Amino acid sequence: MFKLSKKVQSLPPYLFLEIDKAKRLARAEGRDIIDLGVGDPDQPTPRFIIDALNIAALDPANHHYALDQGMPALRNAISGWYKRRFNVDLNPDTEILPLIGSKEGIAHFPLAFLNPGDVSLIPDPCYPPYKGGTILAGGSPCIMPLLESNSFFPDLNKIPFTARRKAKIIFVNYPNNPTGACASDDFYKQLIEFAVKNKIIIVSDLAYSEMAYDGYKPRSLLEFNGAKDAVIEFHSLSKTYNMTGWRAGWACGNPQLISALAKVKSNLDSGIFSAIQLAAVAALVSLQEHIKSMCRLYQERRDILIDGLNSLGWKAVKPKATFYIWIKIPVKADSISFAARLLKEADIVATPGVGFGKYGEGYVRMALTVPKERIKVALERIKKIS
Repeated sequence: MFKLSKKVQSLPPYLFLEIDKAKRLARAEGRDIIDLGVGDPDQPTPRFIIDALNIAALDPANHHYALDQGMPALRNAISGWYKRRFNVDLNPDTEILPLIGSKEGIAHFPLAFLNPGDVSLIPDPCYPPYKGGTILAGGSPCIMPLLESNSFFPDLNKIPFTARRKAKIIFVNYPNNPTGACASDDFYKQLIEFAVKNKIIIVSDLAYSEMAYDGYKPRSLLEFNGAKDAVIEFHSLSKTYNMTGWRAGWACGNPQLISALAKVKSNLDSGIFSAIQLAAVAALVSLQEHIKSMCRLYQERRDILIDGLNSLGWKAVKPKATFYIWIKIPVKADSISFAARLLKEADIVATPGVGFGKYGEGYVRMALTVPKERIKVALERIKKIS
C-alpha cells in the first residue's frame, strides 16, 4: 500500500537485525546459545557512573530540554580527557559536539556536505552507518577495499580519479571494526596529505581507542600535523565505559565541520538528557582505572579464543585492539553459510563477514563479549563439528 522512498529502498539490509532474529528463534527453542555476534559489552557500567546518573536524575534542573551544543561541563570534560589522552588541545566551544552516541553523529554528518552526485569514499568491510548515512544524504558510496594483503588499509592510490574528483568525505576507522586492524603513523600522514590535496573531509571513527592490548596505545588522527584542516573525529562512551545503552558520545576537530554537524542536529534532535551528560562527565574525569581492568579482561578472552581456534587448525591472528576477532573461514564456504552452520550445529552466533561489505566475504567476526568460561565451551563445540 505504501511505497518506500528510493533512498530507503537502496539501503543494504542491516545484518544485525537478521542475527537478532535468528538468536531469538534459537532461544525460543530452548537452545543454549553462546553469542559472539553483536559487540555489546557483557560487563555492567561502572558503579560510580551510575551513582552520578542517580544524583543528576533527582535534580529537577536536569528535567528540561538539553542544550543542542551540550553542557559546558561535558564539553570541558571531553577537552580535558583529549588533552590527557592524546596531548591534543580542543576548544570546548568550537571544536567539540556531544552526540546521542557516535553512531547518530556519523550517520547524520553526510547530510551536512553531500549533494546528489557527490561521493563518500567508504572502506569495505566497514561499520554499516558509513554507507547508510551516505545513501540517506543522497550521496553515492565509492568502495575502498580493505585487503589482508595491505594490512586492511585502503590503497589511496587506487581510488579512481573520477571518484576522487567527486568525493567530499572519506571514512576511516582505526582500530578497525570488524578487522581489528590498527593504523600506522605513515598511513595517517598519507591520508591527511591525500585529503588536503583533494579537498576531502576525513571522518575518523575512533570508538575503540581505549580497547587495546600488549602495551599498544592507539593514536588520534588529530595528533598529526595538518589534521585539523580536514578531520572530524568521533568517539563513544559505549565500549570504553560499558555504556552502550546510554547513548553518549561526541565529535571533535575542525570547527567548520563541527558547526555544520551541529546545524544538522539542531533540526533533528534536542540533545542528550542532562543527567546522562553529567554521568559522562564523571566517566571522563575519573582515574580511568576501569579501562585498565577492561583491557586485561578482553586480552585474556582474546588469548583463550585465538589460541583455542588455532589449536583446531584455524588461522586466527591476535588483534592489538578492539574486542573483535576477524577470522578467515577455515573451510570452503561462504560467510553466511558458515555462520549458519555454527548456529545450527554448535549453538554459536558469529557475524558473517559479508554483512560488513563485499570484501568481508570469506571471514567471520567474533566478539569477546562473553565470559572466558563460555568461550571455552564454544571452543569445545567447534571442536566437535570441525
